[in-house]
Amino acid sequence: MARTSNKEASKLLLQALACGATVENAARKAGITERTAYRRLADPAFAKQVQDQRAEMVQRTLGMLTGAGMTSVKTLVDLQQDAAVTPGVRRRAARDVLELAMRYRESGTWEERIAALESLLVQTGQAA
Repeated sequence: MARTSNKEASKLLLQALACGATVENAARKAGITERTAYRRLADPAFAKQVQDQRAEMVQRTLGMLTGAGMTSVKTLVDLQQDAAVTPGVRRRAARDVLELAMRYRESGTWEERIAALESLLVQTGQAA
């Protein structure tokens, strides 16, 4: 097992776990034992760092997908409207546009509802 500094091992472990690696694989990447990795995960501060890093990665990914969304929708709409494209491809493009629109609207609705509930909890003093 490669020898790494404690700080570097902790950083590598954090990154690997945040990216979804198993504890065994994350420990190997960090150059530490699996037992040490589990001990680190038992530390609430470290576990929160893993959780925060995952949330940040999800937000960055969502931002990138949102940025690419308009181009993707335009591509689907172009396929849908192009008479030179086979009917099967046009039908699938139309279905994809409708499906994505419904998911996007549903996601927005859930975000609004969750924000309203969180606000209510803060107002009543019941926030975590």
